[in-house]
Amino acid sequence: MARVGVISLSDGRDYVHSGIAGFVRGTEDRLVAALAEAGHDVVRASAPVSANTVATSVAREVEAAGVDLTVLHYCVWAFPHFTMLAAGALSGPLVLVANLDPVQPGMVGMLAAGGALDQIGRPHTRLWGDPSDVVAVIGTRARAAAAVAKLRGSTFGRIGGRPMGMNTAVANTDQWQRQFGIDVEEIDQWEIVRRAEAADPVEKRGAREWLERHATVRYDGVKLTPELLERQAGSYVAMRSLIDEGSLDFTGIKGQPELTQHFATMDVAEAFLNDPYDWNGPKETHVCATEADMDGALTMQLMKHLSGTPVLFADVRHYHADRDIWDLCNSGQHATWFAARSDDPAENLARVTLHPAVFFFPAGGASVHHIAAPGQMTLARLTRLDGRYRLQLMLGSFEDYDAATTSALAAQSTPEWPHAFARLDAPASTFLSRFGANHIHAVPGDHRAELRAVCELVGMNLDEFTRG
Repeated sequence: MARVGVISLSDGRDYVHSGIAGFVRGTEDRLVAALAEAGHDVVRASAPVSANTVATSVAREVEAAGVDLTVLHYCVWAFPHFTMLAAGALSGPLVLVANLDPVQPGMVGMLAAGGALDQIGRPHTRLWGDPSDVVAVIGTRARAAAAVAKLRGSTFGRIGGRPMGMNTAVANTDQWQRQFGIDVEEIDQWEIVRRAEAADPVEKRGAREWLERHATVRYDGVKLTPELLERQAGSYVAMRSLIDEGSLDFTGIKGQPELTQHFATMDVAEAFLNDPYDWNGPKETHVCATEADMDGALTMQLMKHLSGTPVLFADVRHYHADRDIWDLCNSGQHATWFAARSDDPAENLARVTLHPAVFFFPAGGASVHHIAAPGQMTLARLTRLDGRYRLQLMLGSFEDYDAATTSALAAQSTPEWPHAFARLDAPASTFLSRFGANHIHAVPGDHRAELRAVCELVGMNLDEFTRG
């Protein structure tokens, strides 16, 4: 969850504040307890604000604690300039919360403070009611703020350049720094080749044997051999060393056409970087986008911070008009976690087959095939319209079918690759006429509210698709 600051605002007249201080603290107790019960780390101001010096000092305390969002709490009439002074010491998002007590005019205090913030152009959100009425919305805003804050100061490692002329995969690094606070480190693909060849042969062999034990490996002696699978394991080891040495928070690998023509496909490396485990055991999920897709990687990193799960990367490969479903499919990029959505790799890999690479990839290696498990999904993509970022967002669900139907559907595109059969909350005509890329990303559950809040926090347009 997020770290939330709470500051209560009070009356600036000593004789008034002394009579209501207990009421303010008791009301604040209920709000803090509700936030803590929801799982948030609450940073509480040391005192209610009843003087201009207190407004500044407690706001600085909360700011120094590294909160993701601050709640300014109004349960009594509060001098509006206290809010202005506190806001001046707070850099993060603000949520103004008022009670609806007919005796104590907290609502009046919130309106006066909110109007003053409006006058100086300081964005904020206003909520009112009992803690039980507002804590869920505060949580949504706080999770969004935490996700945005985690982007700032992070580093993206781009391995290679623009893949196959895909302009939608290349972003402006100045724009990333200005809008999201992200730095971009450029790394040559030769580093993968060099480091993979130098990787410990014992680890590469152990990785191959682990995959042979847990997944189905279909060697053909040409495009997929034990040696090629170990080369792919070495590519993963190479990426881990680049990530560790460069302190890279998320990455993207160009892959095509150089590596896929002359070394090996990056499918195994990309799949297991996005997984919460590898052959060495559990690990933190690392976002890695195929085709060095910068906007794809940024979308995935944001969705990972919000959901806490791996994030799907896929091409919008085919539309089955007779079923109104989409085949989301892209080489081996899907994390194997999506096969069963289990934290036990054996459970997921039991549903994974490593096929020989198809003709697109003459250097060979394994494609990591599986069918994504069913369930509700949030699908999204950061795209750019006339140079400005927008978040294209929709709800959907992944579906599963009997084995014969699944095989027939996958065979219509590339059966060796992983597939997610998705039903989107958007008509095909709307999606195809408006969606701004060939890649899309997904996480389990409904995270639309948090993503809407993210758009507000970073000043980005929201383009939401629905059937309504």
